[in-house]
Amino acid sequence: MITATLGEKKAHARRRRAWLVSWMQVGPMAAVLLLLFALPTLLFLVVSFFDYDRVGIYPAFILDNYRDLLTTPATWRIYLSTMRFAVMAWAITLVLGFYIALFLVFHIRSAKTRMILFMACAVPFWTSGIIRTIAWIPFLGRNGAFNTILMKMHLTDRPLEFLLFSDFSVMVTYIHLYTLLMMAPIANSMAKIDKNLIEAARDCGASRFQIVRHIIIPLSRTGIALGSILVFTQVIGDYFVVKRMSGGQSASIVSALSTEIQAMQYPPAAASAVVLVIFVGILVAGIMRVVDVRQELAR
Repeated sequence: MITATLGEKKAHARRRRAWLVSWMQVGPMAAVLLLLFALPTLLFLVVSFFDYDRVGIYPAFILDNYRDLLTTPATWRIYLSTMRFAVMAWAITLVLGFYIALFLVFHIRSAKTRMILFMACAVPFWTSGIIRTIAWIPFLGRNGAFNTILMKMHLTDRPLEFLLFSDFSVMVTYIHLYTLLMMAPIANSMAKIDKNLIEAARDCGASRFQIVRHIIIPLSRTGIALGSILVFTQVIGDYFVVKRMSGGQSASIVSALSTEIQAMQYPPAAASAVVLVIFVGILVAGIMRVVDVRQELAR
């Protein structure tokens, strides 16, 4: 009896120590998320129901900010424009990132060479994203390097106007900035694929297309999902690229939100932020319903 009681006490003490260790590991990150994400989110959720005028904001519980936001045609145009940029950037970076990762993982035999090429792809990320964005302006400008090359090669007799301050320049910049964000998770997933599967498929007479379709793509879905989340959230949350590279001709969700903040319309801006968080959350949840990223990463 005494031995059983001592055993239960030791087991209880072990469980308590394990519980304390677990909370000590999770505690710092939980505190950071609580202070830097949960509390600010709760704050602008509360402010989104406030009333306001030119003088200030007033505590209240009104739905006018959400009603005005969701019933304004301009809001829907901005969301559709942002989603168009996001889908186009996702599709192009997915194709580029997938085939770059496929080349690095399955066609470069030397691990050292593979690492050197991967680092070469990452070199632009050693500078600020703002600098990398602005660098396209002198290249794509009316008198920029690209137009000069085309005219000297007699491919055109006048500068191409659509290259800069247009949707084209916005997409070029997005692809430049975010292809690596798509490629890196896909390459990481591809690196985990057993090469013997590829060899077995070849021995059975499978073509390259069949190997990619039936083996590589299904086993790379975790990387595709993670890369898609990164690209979608970056484009939807973008403010600088669409404003600078479109020359003010296009707007994004965040740029509209910034305009409201500059006008000191804080409750409508808070309502816009809440809708944006919900929108991004639904988008990410939809991707994770297609691919259970947590289960795949746990393997």
